[in-house]
Amino acid sequence: MLDADVTLPTEFDDAVNWAAWLYYADEMTQSEIAKTLNVSRATIVNYLQEARDRGIVSIRINTLAGGRTRVARALKEKFGLQGALVIPSTGERDLVRRLGDAGARVLSDQVSAGDVIGVAWGRTVLSVADQISLPEPIPNLTVVQVSGSSTGEPDFSPELCTSLLSSRIGARCVNLLAPAILSTRELRATLLDEPVLKKQFDLIHSTNRILFGVGDVGPKSTVRASGIASQAEIDAYVEHGAVAAIIGRFIDAHGRPVGGDHDERMVGIALDELIQTPNRICVAGGAGKIEAITATLEGGYATHFVTDMATGEALLAV
Repeated sequence: MLDADVTLPTEFDDAVNWAAWLYYADEMTQSEIAKTLNVSRATIVNYLQEARDRGIVSIRINTLAGGRTRVARALKEKFGLQGALVIPSTGERDLVRRLGDAGARVLSDQVSAGDVIGVAWGRTVLSVADQISLPEPIPNLTVVQVSGSSTGEPDFSPELCTSLLSSRIGARCVNLLAPAILSTRELRATLLDEPVLKKQFDLIHSTNRILFGVGDVGPKSTVRASGIASQAEIDAYVEHGAVAAIIGRFIDAHGRPVGGDHDERMVGIALDELIQTPNRICVAGGAGKIEAITATLEGGYATHFVTDMATGEALLAV
Protein backbone atom coordinates (compact mmCIF):
# COMPACT_ATOMS: atom_id res chain seq x y z
CA MET A 1 0.00 0.00 0.00
CA LEU A 2 1.45 3.35 -1.03
CA ASP A 3 1.73 6.24 1.36
CA ALA A 4 -0.95 8.90 0.88
CA ASP A 5 1.75 11.42 -0.03
CA VAL A 6 3.00 9.28 -2.93
CA THR A 7 1.19 9.49 -6.27
CA LEU A 8 1.24 6.44 -8.53
CA PRO A 9 2.26 7.41 -12.10
CA THR A 10 -0.62 7.03 -14.52
CA GLU A 11 1.31 4.62 -16.78
CA PHE A 12 1.42 1.94 -14.04
CA ASP A 13 -1.53 -0.10 -12.78
CA ASP A 14 -0.19 -0.55 -9.27
CA ALA A 15 2.86 -0.21 -7.04
CA VAL A 16 4.17 -3.66 -8.04
CA ASN A 17 4.40 -2.64 -11.70
CA TRP A 18 6.04 0.64 -10.76
CA ALA A 19 8.61 -0.98 -8.46
CA ALA A 20 9.47 -3.59 -11.10
CA TRP A 21 10.04 -0.90 -13.71
CA LEU A 22 12.25 1.18 -11.42
CA TYR A 23 14.35 -1.87 -10.49
CA TYR A 24 14.73 -3.66 -13.83
CA ALA A 25 14.40 -0.83 -16.36
CA ASP A 26 15.71 2.23 -14.49
CA GLU A 27 18.22 0.09 -12.52
CA MET A 28 17.51 1.79 -9.21
CA THR A 29 18.55 0.01 -6.02
CA GLN A 30 15.94 -1.47 -3.71
CA SER A 31 16.75 1.20 -1.11
CA GLU A 32 16.29 3.98 -3.67
CA ILE A 33 12.94 2.54 -4.75
CA ALA A 34 11.84 2.25 -1.13
CA LYS A 35 12.51 5.96 -0.65
CA THR A 36 10.68 6.84 -3.89
CA LEU A 37 7.59 4.86 -2.89
CA ASN A 38 7.95 5.76 0.80
CA VAL A 39 7.79 2.15 1.91
CA SER A 40 10.23 -0.23 3.58
CA ARG A 41 12.94 -2.09 1.66
CA ALA A 42 11.26 -5.35 2.72
CA THR A 43 8.11 -4.20 0.96
CA ILE A 44 10.10 -3.62 -2.24
CA VAL A 45 11.55 -7.12 -1.99
CA ASN A 46 7.98 -8.46 -1.76
CA TYR A 47 6.87 -6.30 -4.70
CA LEU A 48 9.68 -7.64 -6.90
CA GLN A 49 8.85 -11.23 -5.99
CA GLU A 50 5.19 -10.61 -6.76
CA ALA A 51 6.19 -9.10 -10.11
CA ARG A 52 7.94 -12.36 -11.00
CA ASP A 53 5.04 -14.48 -9.70
CA ARG A 54 2.54 -12.49 -11.78
CA GLY A 55 4.66 -12.72 -14.91
CA ILE A 56 5.28 -8.97 -15.05
CA VAL A 57 8.98 -9.78 -15.03
CA SER A 58 10.57 -12.74 -16.80
CA ILE A 59 14.21 -13.42 -16.01
CA ARG A 60 16.27 -15.31 -18.60
CA ILE A 61 19.78 -16.56 -17.90
CA ASN A 62 21.87 -17.12 -21.00
CA THR A 63 22.33 -20.87 -21.40
CA LEU A 64 25.95 -20.27 -22.45
CA ALA A 65 26.71 -19.47 -18.80
CA GLY A 66 25.82 -22.99 -17.67
CA GLY A 67 27.60 -24.48 -20.66
CA ARG A 68 30.94 -22.96 -19.73
CA THR A 69 31.33 -24.59 -16.34
CA ARG A 70 34.11 -27.08 -15.70
CA VAL A 71 31.62 -29.93 -15.37
CA ALA A 72 29.77 -29.00 -18.57
CA ARG A 73 33.01 -28.91 -20.54
CA ALA A 74 34.10 -32.24 -19.09
CA LEU A 75 30.75 -33.87 -19.96
CA LYS A 76 31.00 -32.65 -23.54
CA GLU A 77 34.48 -34.08 -23.86
CA LYS A 78 33.73 -37.42 -22.18
CA PHE A 79 30.53 -38.18 -24.08
CA GLY A 80 31.16 -36.35 -27.36
CA LEU A 81 28.30 -33.90 -26.85
CA GLN A 82 27.75 -30.76 -28.90
CA GLY A 83 26.44 -28.93 -25.86
CA ALA A 84 25.86 -29.37 -22.13
CA LEU A 85 24.06 -27.19 -19.61
CA VAL A 86 24.72 -27.86 -15.92
CA ILE A 87 22.60 -26.10 -13.33
CA PRO A 88 23.53 -25.73 -9.63
CA SER A 89 22.39 -28.54 -7.35
CA THR A 90 19.96 -27.87 -4.53
CA GLY A 91 19.11 -31.47 -3.70
CA GLU A 92 16.45 -33.74 -5.19
CA ARG A 93 13.62 -31.45 -4.17
CA ASP A 94 12.17 -29.56 -7.13
CA LEU A 95 14.80 -31.16 -9.40
CA VAL A 96 12.27 -32.01 -12.12
CA ARG A 97 10.96 -28.44 -12.15
CA ARG A 98 14.45 -26.94 -12.24
CA LEU A 99 15.64 -29.29 -14.97
CA GLY A 100 12.48 -28.49 -16.90
CA ASP A 101 13.24 -24.78 -16.68
CA ALA A 102 16.81 -25.34 -17.88
CA GLY A 103 15.71 -27.65 -20.69
CA ALA A 104 13.10 -25.11 -21.75
CA ARG A 105 15.79 -22.43 -22.03
CA VAL A 106 18.03 -24.68 -24.12
CA LEU A 107 15.24 -25.61 -26.51
CA SER A 108 14.01 -22.01 -26.69
CA ASP A 109 17.48 -20.79 -27.60
CA GLN A 110 17.78 -23.36 -30.41
CA VAL A 111 14.34 -23.25 -32.05
CA SER A 112 14.26 -21.64 -35.47
CA ALA A 113 11.70 -21.12 -38.22
CA GLY A 114 10.55 -24.30 -39.96
CA ASP A 115 11.65 -26.67 -37.19
CA VAL A 116 9.89 -30.01 -36.74
CA ILE A 117 10.32 -30.84 -33.06
CA GLY A 118 9.79 -34.38 -31.85
CA VAL A 119 8.59 -34.78 -28.27
CA ALA A 120 8.84 -37.85 -26.05
CA TRP A 121 7.13 -38.18 -22.66
CA GLY A 122 7.83 -38.27 -18.95
CA ARG A 123 7.82 -35.94 -15.96
CA THR A 124 10.91 -33.98 -17.01
CA VAL A 125 9.75 -33.59 -20.62
CA LEU A 126 6.39 -32.34 -19.35
CA SER A 127 8.20 -29.86 -17.11
CA VAL A 128 10.10 -28.51 -20.12
CA ALA A 129 6.85 -28.18 -22.08
CA ASP A 130 5.16 -26.41 -19.18
CA GLN A 131 7.88 -23.80 -18.72
CA ILE A 132 9.08 -23.00 -22.22
CA SER A 133 8.51 -19.61 -23.77
CA LEU A 134 9.92 -17.93 -26.84
CA PRO A 135 11.28 -14.38 -26.67
CA GLU A 136 9.39 -13.66 -29.89
CA PRO A 137 7.05 -15.65 -32.19
CA ILE A 138 8.79 -18.05 -34.59
CA PRO A 139 6.92 -19.01 -37.76
CA ASN A 140 6.22 -22.42 -39.24
CA LEU A 141 6.91 -24.62 -36.21
CA THR A 142 5.60 -28.16 -35.88
CA VAL A 143 5.60 -30.29 -32.74
CA VAL A 144 5.09 -34.00 -33.28
CA GLN A 145 4.48 -36.86 -30.85
CA VAL A 146 7.10 -39.54 -31.45
CA SER A 147 5.61 -42.45 -29.49
CA GLY A 148 2.13 -43.90 -29.34
CA SER A 149 -0.34 -43.13 -26.59
CA SER A 150 -0.46 -45.10 -23.36
CA THR A 151 -3.31 -46.09 -21.08
CA GLY A 152 -1.08 -45.69 -18.03
CA GLU A 153 -0.18 -42.54 -16.09
CA PRO A 154 -1.95 -39.61 -17.82
CA ASP A 155 -0.02 -36.87 -16.00
CA PHE A 156 3.01 -37.14 -18.28
CA SER A 157 1.57 -38.88 -21.33
CA PRO A 158 3.03 -38.38 -24.83
CA GLU A 159 -0.05 -36.59 -26.09
CA LEU A 160 -0.07 -34.18 -23.12
CA CYS A 161 3.62 -33.33 -23.48
CA THR A 162 3.20 -32.72 -27.21
CA SER A 163 0.03 -30.64 -26.90
CA LEU A 164 1.40 -28.49 -24.09
CA LEU A 165 4.69 -27.74 -25.82
CA SER A 166 3.02 -26.85 -29.11
CA SER A 167 0.59 -24.55 -27.31
CA ARG A 168 3.37 -22.78 -25.42
CA ILE A 169 5.42 -21.99 -28.55
CA GLY A 170 2.53 -21.44 -30.96
CA ALA A 171 3.31 -24.45 -33.13
CA ARG A 172 1.24 -26.84 -35.17
CA CYS A 173 0.56 -29.94 -33.06
CA VAL A 174 0.60 -33.45 -34.51
CA ASN A 175 -0.35 -36.26 -32.12
CA LEU A 176 0.40 -39.85 -33.05
CA LEU A 177 -2.97 -41.53 -33.61
CA ALA A 178 -2.06 -44.98 -32.34
CA PRO A 179 -1.51 -46.84 -29.05
CA ALA A 180 2.05 -47.20 -27.81
CA ILE A 181 1.92 -50.98 -27.69
CA LEU A 182 -0.13 -53.49 -29.65
CA SER A 183 -1.01 -57.10 -28.90
CA THR A 184 0.86 -58.70 -31.80
CA ARG A 185 3.62 -57.86 -34.28
CA GLU A 186 1.23 -58.61 -37.12
CA LEU A 187 -1.29 -56.06 -35.87
CA ARG A 188 1.47 -53.46 -35.59
CA ALA A 189 2.56 -54.12 -39.18
CA THR A 190 -1.01 -53.82 -40.41
CA LEU A 191 -1.65 -50.61 -38.51
CA LEU A 192 1.55 -48.96 -39.69
CA ASP A 193 0.53 -49.72 -43.26
CA GLU A 194 -2.42 -47.35 -42.92
CA PRO A 195 -1.92 -44.19 -45.05
CA VAL A 196 -2.62 -41.78 -42.19
CA LEU A 197 0.03 -43.39 -40.00
CA LYS A 198 2.48 -43.55 -42.86
CA LYS A 199 2.14 -39.78 -43.19
CA GLN A 200 2.61 -39.31 -39.47
CA PHE A 201 5.75 -41.44 -39.45
CA ASP A 202 7.07 -39.53 -42.44
CA LEU A 203 6.71 -36.42 -40.29
CA ILE A 204 8.40 -38.12 -37.32
CA HIS A 205 11.29 -39.09 -39.57
CA SER A 206 11.60 -35.47 -40.72
CA THR A 207 12.16 -34.07 -37.22
CA ASN A 208 15.30 -31.99 -36.92
CA ARG A 209 15.07 -31.63 -33.14
CA ILE A 210 13.86 -34.03 -30.49
CA LEU A 211 13.31 -33.58 -26.76
CA PHE A 212 13.50 -36.61 -24.49
CA GLY A 213 14.28 -37.74 -20.96
CA VAL A 214 15.88 -40.84 -19.49
CA GLY A 215 14.08 -43.40 -17.37
CA ASP A 216 15.62 -45.87 -14.99
CA VAL A 217 14.02 -49.30 -14.53
CA GLY A 218 13.67 -49.32 -10.74
CA PRO A 219 10.46 -50.06 -8.83
CA LYS A 220 9.36 -46.40 -8.77
CA SER A 221 10.49 -45.53 -12.29
CA THR A 222 8.42 -43.54 -14.76
CA VAL A 223 8.49 -46.37 -17.30
CA ARG A 224 6.81 -48.67 -14.76
CA ALA A 225 4.13 -46.05 -14.04
CA SER A 226 3.53 -45.31 -17.71
CA GLY A 227 1.68 -48.51 -18.56
CA ILE A 228 3.77 -48.88 -21.70
CA ALA A 229 4.79 -52.37 -20.56
CA SER A 230 3.74 -54.75 -17.82
CA GLN A 231 5.88 -55.17 -14.72
CA ALA A 232 6.72 -58.70 -15.85
CA GLU A 233 7.84 -57.45 -19.26
CA ILE A 234 10.06 -54.80 -17.71
CA ASP A 235 11.51 -57.38 -15.31
CA ALA A 236 12.34 -59.59 -18.29
CA TYR A 237 14.17 -56.72 -19.98
CA VAL A 238 16.11 -56.08 -16.77
CA GLU A 239 17.10 -59.75 -16.64
CA HIS A 240 18.49 -59.35 -20.15
CA GLY A 241 20.62 -56.38 -19.11
CA ALA A 242 18.35 -53.33 -19.47
CA VAL A 243 19.31 -50.42 -17.22
CA ALA A 244 17.43 -47.57 -18.89
CA ALA A 245 14.44 -46.69 -21.04
CA ILE A 246 14.45 -44.02 -23.74
CA ILE A 247 11.05 -43.19 -25.25
CA GLY A 248 9.88 -46.64 -24.17
CA ARG A 249 12.85 -48.49 -25.67
CA PHE A 250 15.27 -50.36 -23.41
CA ILE A 251 19.07 -50.17 -23.48
CA ASP A 252 21.88 -51.91 -21.60
CA ALA A 253 24.72 -50.36 -19.59
CA HIS A 254 26.65 -49.51 -22.76
CA GLY A 255 23.68 -47.97 -24.56
CA ARG A 256 23.00 -50.96 -26.78
CA PRO A 257 19.34 -51.74 -27.56
CA VAL A 258 17.84 -54.62 -25.62
CA GLY A 259 15.35 -56.09 -28.07
CA GLY A 260 12.39 -58.30 -27.38
CA ASP A 261 8.82 -59.08 -28.22
CA HIS A 262 7.58 -55.89 -26.53
CA ASP A 263 9.93 -53.82 -28.67
CA GLU A 264 8.56 -55.39 -31.84
CA ARG A 265 4.96 -54.57 -30.85
CA MET A 266 5.67 -50.93 -30.06
CA VAL A 267 4.47 -47.96 -32.12
CA GLY A 268 6.88 -45.06 -32.07
CA ILE A 269 10.32 -43.87 -33.01
CA ALA A 270 13.01 -46.55 -32.82
CA LEU A 271 16.44 -46.02 -31.30
CA ASP A 272 18.21 -46.15 -34.66
CA GLU A 273 15.78 -43.49 -35.92
CA LEU A 274 16.31 -41.35 -32.83
CA ILE A 275 20.05 -41.29 -33.34
CA GLN A 276 19.59 -40.04 -36.91
CA THR A 277 17.81 -36.88 -35.70
CA PRO A 278 20.31 -34.00 -36.07
CA ASN A 279 19.60 -32.28 -32.74
CA ARG A 280 18.75 -34.44 -29.72
CA ILE A 281 18.16 -32.69 -26.39
CA CYS A 282 18.26 -34.99 -23.36
CA VAL A 283 17.11 -33.58 -20.02
CA ALA A 284 17.77 -35.80 -17.00
CA GLY A 285 19.20 -35.84 -13.50
CA GLY A 286 19.03 -37.42 -10.09
CA ALA A 287 21.08 -39.85 -8.01
CA GLY A 288 18.87 -42.79 -8.98
CA LYS A 289 19.48 -42.30 -12.71
CA ILE A 290 23.28 -42.24 -12.93
CA GLU A 291 23.54 -45.68 -14.55
CA ALA A 292 20.65 -44.98 -16.91
CA ILE A 293 22.02 -41.59 -17.99
CA THR A 294 25.52 -42.99 -18.45
CA ALA A 295 24.13 -45.67 -20.76
CA THR A 296 22.19 -43.07 -22.73
CA LEU A 297 25.18 -40.80 -23.22
CA GLU A 298 27.57 -43.66 -24.00
CA GLY A 299 25.10 -44.86 -26.61
CA GLY A 300 25.32 -41.49 -28.37
CA TYR A 301 21.60 -40.81 -28.16
CA ALA A 302 22.03 -37.15 -27.13
CA THR A 303 23.73 -34.26 -28.86
CA HIS A 304 22.82 -31.82 -26.09
CA PHE A 305 22.47 -32.67 -22.41
CA VAL A 306 20.86 -30.79 -19.53
CA THR A 307 21.49 -31.88 -15.94
CA ASP A 308 22.39 -30.66 -12.45
CA MET A 309 25.85 -30.34 -10.91
CA ALA A 310 25.58 -33.36 -8.59
CA THR A 311 24.50 -35.61 -11.44
CA GLY A 312 27.17 -34.21 -13.74
CA GLU A 313 29.93 -34.85 -11.22
CA ALA A 314 28.64 -38.38 -10.60
CA LEU A 315 28.64 -39.07 -14.35
CA LEU A 316 32.23 -37.92 -14.61
CA ALA A 317 33.23 -40.20 -11.74
CA VAL A 318 31.82 -43.33 -13.40
